[in-house]
Amino acid sequence: MSDRSLEALAAVVGVLAERKAEELVVIDLRGRIPFADFFVICHGTSERQVRSLAEAVEGEVRERTGLRPRREGELGAEWVLLDYGDVLVHVFSEAGREYYRLDRLWGDAPHVDPASVLSGDV
Repeated sequence: MSDRSLEALAAVVGVLAERKAEELVVIDLRGRIPFADFFVICHGTSERQVRSLAEAVEGEVRERTGLRPRREGELGAEWVLLDYGDVLVHVFSEAGREYYRLDRLWGDAPHVDPASVLSGDV
């Protein structure tokens, strides 16, 4: 994982924590899947918050690293995916998160304390 990807991960977690994303989870998938090192999963309490969280993440990561994600989702703002390569950010509505259950799907993978991401201990 590159320094730029670690900086992106820190930016993502920082923005989501600051913006009061619900149930913020960071899952370490290094060595488990070939297409990403970390999943960051959270949900918003409204369609507006889901969109706002995704937009804030995009802006902060772009400002700090210059990276632009491949973005998917937004219809009804049930699930917005921001793909930064090594870091995949999933911003759900509460109902969408319950339906897809990604954090449970990867329940056997190590979860990383968001505070350790912010302190650089990943």
